[in-house]
Amino acid sequence: MGGHKAEVYLHFVWKTLHRHPIVTPDIERQLYRYITGICGRFNCDVLAIGGMPDHIHLAVTLPTTVAIMDVIEDVKGGSSYFAREKLKPGEFFGWQEGYGVFSFSRSQYKAVTQYIRNQKDHHRTGDLWPEVEPDDAKPG
Repeated sequence: MGGHKAEVYLHFVWKTLHRHPIVTPDIERQLYRYITGICGRFNCDVLAIGGMPDHIHLAVTLPTTVAIMDVIEDVKGGSSYFAREKLKPGEFFGWQEGYGVFSFSRSQYKAVTQYIRNQKDHHRTGDLWPEVEPDDAKPG
């Protein structure tokens, strides 16, 4: 095989600062669109994005030329700035330090992307995947 061939699927999760419920319905769509744009600059395809008011899940493909840390630092830093300056000027908005990242395979694609897209339902029913949820995630 010549050249490079890789399929790298990643599931990120990160929390708002102090778990404040600041990813509200009025900004959620614009925030997700902005995050998708940042991922695009790294040639990462966004497979799914979703979350709760206090945390976000993001599934992407990662090219071989990009470091995981570079992507998530730009996603968190850029989206925090965007939210503070454009979506909620004068209001508090920030992400907690750190993040979780989990690899998954092509065979897990459908389950992972559906789980991410349906976060609100999963939290409402308590049907959570504890291994990918923030440590203190609770239904509701």
